[in-house]
Amino acid sequence: MTDAELAAHLAETAGRILLEVRASGVFSPKALGKAGDQTANQFLVAAIRESRPDDGLLSEEMKCDGTRLSKSRVWIIDPVDGTREYGEARADWAVHVALAIDGVPVTGAVALPGLEGGIVLRSDQVNAVPPAPDTLRMVVSRTRPAAEALAVAEKLGAELIPMGSAGAKAMAVVRGEADIYLHTGGQYEWDSCAPAAVALAYGLHVSRVDGTPLLYNQPDVYMPDLLICRKDVADKVLNLVRELAGKMVN
Repeated sequence: MTDAELAAHLAETAGRILLEVRASGVFSPKALGKAGDQTANQFLVAAIRESRPDDGLLSEEMKCDGTRLSKSRVWIIDPVDGTREYGEARADWAVHVALAIDGVPVTGAVALPGLEGGIVLRSDQVNAVPPAPDTLRMVVSRTRPAAEALAVAEKLGAELIPMGSAGAKAMAVVRGEADIYLHTGGQYEWDSCAPAAVALAYGLHVSRVDGTPLLYNQPDVYMPDLLICRKDVADKVLNLVRELAGKMVN
């Protein structure tokens, strides 16, 4: 099984497990998120260690012992991206499984189990991104949209699409349901590694908001910002972010 096939298989299987946990009816919405995180994490960690014992591993739900930092190949996973949405039985949550090699997100799979029938977007099976509409669409947090994203959207005359998890937002761009995902509120490596790998495979623009590449398997796993969008609007968005940053400094 290739790395990409493994990533997709694990993301899809973890998604099915999460749906079974939710369907059990045992947990309250608040407890469900924790139970789902723990159950999916146990499966993913065990499966990766069995399938790729020599690789490093970073998970949101597992304390990092630092051994990954000496590895070239590191799996970066988020068992439930959008725990709140999962607990509320919404569709905008995801499972992330990615492989970074020398810090680059080369392989990834993002499962969206909450969608009808469940789907998995993967870096080894890509389709053409549908053409952009006349009015650009920007996905933003449904609970706390970043001020920078709102300001850029206003400058572009873009329609705002509130959405839950980072993976769901990024995959909305991949699927052609949105055109821009701009985030400046801070995330962690597991929030974006798999989405970045898939978006890059689909030919989208993926970077920090200063235009530099996203790098993974770093000692500090905090990632301040990112931009995933259509390549033809990337320069415009990056320039607007710089202009806004300049005005704030002045």
